Amino acid sequence: MKYFRIHSADIAYTTKQPRGLFVAVWKLVEAGVMTEAEEKEYWKNREYFEKELPVPPFYADGNPDNAVTWFKDNEFGKRIYDQMTFYRDMAKKYGVTLYISECDSAPGEVVYEDDYQIAVKNTPDNAEIKTSEISL
Repeated sequence: MKYFRIHSADIAYTTKQPRGLFVAVWKLVEAGVMTEAEEKEYWKNREYFEKELPVPPFYADGNPDNAVTWFKDNEFGKRIYDQMTFYRDMAKKYGVTLYISECDSAPGEVVYEDDYQIAVKNTPDNAEIKTSEISL
């Protein structure tokens, strides 16, 4: 199975890994840079994805293992990514450069898995991960 992750260059203080697209856009909301209409659309999208995409249970505990989620390169993962146009649009509008990281196997110890994604911890320094900028 192949996996991919969409992220910014900003490093999360807890995981020490680049922030994923959902968090990167949340940081725009948190900073108050979006318009009122965009914030309203953000909450609508967030509600949708929290229903459509399973939220790994470790987030309720504050992510004690500092796990990072990766989409599965399958019909489920690709479908969710295709639906994330609002997030990509906001990243582009507000100058957040996005990257895609890809790997041919799990890039660490799997601590969670569903049809759409895996969550891993302890990514080794020698993990074979290809990262490139996404053209928006």
